[in-house]
Parts: sequence; C-alpha cells; structure tokens
Amino acid sequence: MIKRPPQKPIKDLFQPEFDTPSIYSLSKEDLTDLMTEWGEDDYRGSQVFEWLYDHRVDAFDEMKNLPKSLREKLGEHFSIEPLETLVKQESVDGTMKFLFKLRDGYTIETVLMRHDYGNSVCVTTQVGCRLGCTFCASTLGGLKRNLEAGEIVSQVVQIQKVLDETDERVSSIVIMGIGEPFENYNPMMKFIRIINHDDGLNIGARHITVSTSGIVPRIYDFADEDIQINFAVSLHAPTNEQRSRLMPVNKAFDIDKLIHSLEYYQQQTNRRISFEYGLFGGVNDQREDALRLAELIKGLKCHVNLIPVNHVPERNYVRTKRDDIFDFLETLNNQGVNATVRREQGTDIDAACGQLRAKESKEETRG
Repeated sequence: MIKRPPQKPIKDLFQPEFDTPSIYSLSKEDLTDLMTEWGEDDYRGSQVFEWLYDHRVDAFDEMKNLPKSLREKLGEHFSIEPLETLVKQESVDGTMKFLFKLRDGYTIETVLMRHDYGNSVCVTTQVGCRLGCTFCASTLGGLKRNLEAGEIVSQVVQIQKVLDETDERVSSIVIMGIGEPFENYNPMMKFIRIINHDDGLNIGARHITVSTSGIVPRIYDFADEDIQINFAVSLHAPTNEQRSRLMPVNKAFDIDKLIHSLEYYQQQTNRRISFEYGLFGGVNDQREDALRLAELIKGLKCHVNLIPVNHVPERNYVRTKRDDIFDFLETLNNQGVNATVRREQGTDIDAACGQLRAKESKEETRG
C-alpha cells in the first residue's frame, strides 16, 4: 500500500481579481444556488446554463426567457463578453491557432486540432508560466496571473462557435496550453466539471486530458478526485541531472518523488499514465537514454509519447535526427514500453506552445 505523504494545504497563487467575474466560472449547481439566493425560482439557473452552452449567447440581453430585471442583475455581477480574437492562424492540415485578448489586456493561446476521430482543443490555464522549462516559449516573461475557470471555459466556447459555422463540435480537450495546470488547480478542476456536464458542452471525461510538469503535491490531490479523465506527465529525461537542466521544477520535485506520486495515482485510479518525452538533439535522445527511461517507468502502466522538439527561436535546442527518433522508439519497444511518435500538426504556423504569444505580445514575454 502506497501512502500519501502529509502536506500543507496549497493555495492557487496569482488569482485574478475582477469586479465582475466570468459567468462561465459558475457550474449549473452554482447558478441554481445563486438564483435561490437572489429570491428567483431555481429553474432560472438551468435556463442561464442553457443559454450559455446550448445557444452560446454573447450577452445577457439575448437570454429572452429571463425577466429583464434578472438579465440586468446578471450583467451587474458577472461578465459574459467573448474573448477577443487578435490573431487566427490556420495550417494546411486544418490546425487553427488563436491568440485571444483577455479583459485586462493580457493574451493567451488556444489551439484547435483536427483528427480523424474529431476536433480537439488545447486550452491555456495561465498567462505565462513561472516554471522556466528551458525549451518552452511559454515561460518567456514569467507568470503574469492564473486564469479564472470561466476564462478557460470561454476558450472552448469560442472554438465551438467557430465550429458551429460548419456544424461540427468540440469532441475532446487537452489541458496542455500555456502554463502549468496544477499551479492553477482549483479553477482547472472547476473548468473540467463545467465542460463535462451533461447539460453543458457534454465533453466526456475520457475525452479530457490534463498534463503536468510534475507538481507532486497536486498529483496526490488529483489521484483522490475520483474523476475518469486522462493524465499525462511531462517527463523529458530519465535522470535528475538531465531533467533539472531541462525542467527546473525537478529541483523541487525530483524523479523519485514524482514516480512515488504516480505510483499512488495508479493505486488510487488504476488508470494509465501518458508520459510526454520531448526529444532534443544530443541532450536526451540517445539509446542509453531510452534504456534508462525504460528502467525508470517499468513498474507503471503507461504509454510514452515521443515528441520531436519544435524549434523556438528564443531557445537553442535542435531537432533530433530522424534516424535517432526511430532508434529511440525501437529501443523502448524492445524493452516492453508502449511508445509512439506524436504526429506533428501545425508545423507551418507558430506551432510551439507560447510561440504565437511571444511573437505578437512582446511586452508580456520580455524577461
């Protein structure tokens, strides 16, 4: 029996403070409770939820079956304004990348990826990131603030509005955009439950994936959530020396602590873990690295996604040679590790996470 170590309560840092929070931060249950608190019939909460997610309105005044006084009160207490699209890039493969402007002027990225099995949206959870991974454009300029749950929800709603034009729908979500989701844990979990709701966007739990760079205390929290969503861990190296050079978070939560938390996660959930492993030329992509990786994760039910690195102009890493990529893959497979090379999308646009924001919002991303 793997025990969860004792830990102090954790607060989400850098929370936004708005006079009118996003209406999308409220679950259906929250809206029902709010209506009761305001002296309204509780069914009004269901009506508001329906207007938000079935009709996808842009203003409270469009909620026509609500009394005018209630629409005005909602407008006084909450924001419903859609995210402002500053840039929309479209790849030849159908991938679409959006740069959205938030109410306070900060910008975030959201990506729509088209697959044979449906449309997937990669959402952002923070404005910037403080973890300092040396290969990532998202960390340029550091962390500005966390997103409200509603600002994460709004990204999916905005993409769904684009897909409405062609009678398509968002079928899956990956929480892998700018920022570390587990450093904005409570709003992220609220987001998941809102988009998963049967009366909302109704995106199934098994079609939602969250990725972390290894915030170990939150992995224990996540293991105890009793929710069947997919879980990915950005690993990127099999040794502490290599991983600390690539990912400074490893200095706080080293590989031994990380693996122990993942063993606890699997004990609690019996669910498979996906490891994200970026291949960086001459850094972590040799056969001996693959052998060390296989040894490290041999006790876990897992899958390894090998990711040939996207070149980021502000970083100095180079792409692993094609032959080395497939030699690494073959070595893992021969060691009994289930591994694949991730199919690349959007290579003709600013594909790397944070790259579009870095190019378009230089004031935000300047260190």
